[in-house]
Amino acid sequence: MELKIGVIGTGAIGQDHIRRFTNKVKGAKVVAVTDIHVERAEQIAQEIGAKFVGTGEELISLPEVDAVVVTSWDPTHEQYVLEAIHHNKYVFCEKPLAVEIEGCKRIVDAEVRLGKRLVQVGFMRRYDRGYMELKEIIDSGKLGAVLMLHCAHRNVSSGENYDTPMAIVNSAVHEIDVLRWLLNEDYVAAQVIMPKKTSNTHEKLHDPQVLILETESGIHIDVEIFVNCKYGYDIKCEVVCEDGVVSLSNPSYSSIRTAGKDFTGIPMDWEQRFEIAYEQELQLWVDSVKADEMNGPTAWDGYVASVTTTAGTEARETGKRVEIKIDQCPDLYK
Repeated sequence: MELKIGVIGTGAIGQDHIRRFTNKVKGAKVVAVTDIHVERAEQIAQEIGAKFVGTGEELISLPEVDAVVVTSWDPTHEQYVLEAIHHNKYVFCEKPLAVEIEGCKRIVDAEVRLGKRLVQVGFMRRYDRGYMELKEIIDSGKLGAVLMLHCAHRNVSSGENYDTPMAIVNSAVHEIDVLRWLLNEDYVAAQVIMPKKTSNTHEKLHDPQVLILETESGIHIDVEIFVNCKYGYDIKCEVVCEDGVVSLSNPSYSSIRTAGKDFTGIPMDWEQRFEIAYEQELQLWVDSVKADEMNGPTAWDGYVASVTTTAGTEARETGKRVEIKIDQCPDLYK
């Protein structure tokens, strides 16, 4: 059976996912698209043999659409996810689930009332081989209890539209989700340190920043967010345990020796670094929808990420340690 998918939003990530569904993912076909940029969406629809519809609500209601993918402007995510739940359709939503904690909670409440998990949030790092290997080693207990994590989220450069709050809300949110998944613990507090500002940034962005998180058992995590590092897209995660250390490495399948140097390449953007993870994420989502059972990051994970980024934002603005208070997890997500 081929899963028929409707895509809301045909910007950069929307187009990437449409390409993956068309060329990489098995058992799925994009049958409908919509976007406020009508001409672009109509052209994409024509290229892949899909239907263009005028609104997200219309797309969700189409009887031929089995499941929905939301890759539209962030403030529209909540309305489309709630509409999909209303129509009892599975929905994959790129992060953020909603722009405010209250919006995430409304989505969680809607699923709880329905009594079924329909929502998956696009936290693709859980599907990266490196992070999966880290989790396997941590869960095995071979290195003893985890004590600390040292992480970095470095990007080559950022545009003028990337401002100070986005470092946590848009970038570090990936670490916030995947590290919670790695450790199987919630966070209890956040702090932010603002180091010396790089000359490669702009007026609206303090770069770099350091987010410090504390978990329920007392594990301390520091995440360096440096989005104008210039040299490459570099994601680091070192897990310090009682009996050893395990670290994430950038995937590299070749090395070069030339002119007295021996080196390996570094990815230059997030898509190059996590392309395989994206493909794996969408393939497993399609498989889980067809099996009528969600297995990926949930609406509750989206809610917890929102609570944590909000605390991080407050910590940066106040310069204080901020407690992270998470509601009791509903049975649906346990």
